[in-house]
Amino acid sequence: MVASSFGPVTQPDWQHREATVNGVRLHYVEAGSGPLVVLLHGFPEFWYSWRHQIPALAAAGFHVIAVDQRGYNESEKPPGVSSYRIEALTEDVAELIRHAGAKKATIVGHDWGGVVAWAMPVHHPDVVDRLVVLNGPHPGAFARELKTFDQLRRSWYILFFQMPWLPELLLSALRFKSLDFMLRNEASDGAFSAEDIALYKEALGQPGALRAAVNWYRAAFRKGPRGAKRLARPLGVKTLLIWGDQDRHLSRRLTTGLERWVPDLTVEHIAEATHWVQNDAPERVNWLITEFLRRP
Repeated sequence: MVASSFGPVTQPDWQHREATVNGVRLHYVEAGSGPLVVLLHGFPEFWYSWRHQIPALAAAGFHVIAVDQRGYNESEKPPGVSSYRIEALTEDVAELIRHAGAKKATIVGHDWGGVVAWAMPVHHPDVVDRLVVLNGPHPGAFARELKTFDQLRRSWYILFFQMPWLPELLLSALRFKSLDFMLRNEASDGAFSAEDIALYKEALGQPGALRAAVNWYRAAFRKGPRGAKRLARPLGVKTLLIWGDQDRHLSRRLTTGLERWVPDLTVEHIAEATHWVQNDAPERVNWLITEFLRRP
């Protein structure tokens, strides 16, 4: 077990642990027992983005692991852009599942965690039971929609993040003032408290964390269309896609036309929710996930 600076926001039966997998030390929060569910956060988040889902899934009879993905918060931050290739990110998750003593797990991912989730059945189909993705674009649909002006306009920051050092400088300016905008102004009222945002800033402000987080974008961009094409394969697992329709960065059109890649797909829209859907509508999201996992 490792000490955590987020002790006050956890519950007594949540365990902070760490494991070295795929050559990288990962920190995670663990709760409950039963079939394994692995929760993968996005940018600029960390395990705490699942604070509403951890207790609900544990109470529903699942063994829950909410991990700080490589580069984030208390997990190790290997240097270089190549350390954040999708192959490395998915291998982390596959080895973490084995470390937890499970043969398979349900992978739940939001944003970049959703991208990793989509890639898991491609790179490691043997360890994936089911998928749940929250406002994380399927690579095939994202490549398709980037050809439209609407999605290109929404995704301008991805190109900006390809620049050296300037993204890190601007994101960290004024004590990470940009996080106030992302987490408060872009989410539903009350989704994030002042304490929540302070914790996000603390996590992203750890040495090397901001550069590592931006390197996720740089690594993905270097793959280009070939990378998206490789990941756009038919998936043989049951999949639930939960989508907050008020997402400023990802078009609702990304939820359409997925049948060619995801034959066994259920799509649930939450009309009033934003990109931060699991924080905007936690009770609805928790119900959707647990009901999906209980289906035969």
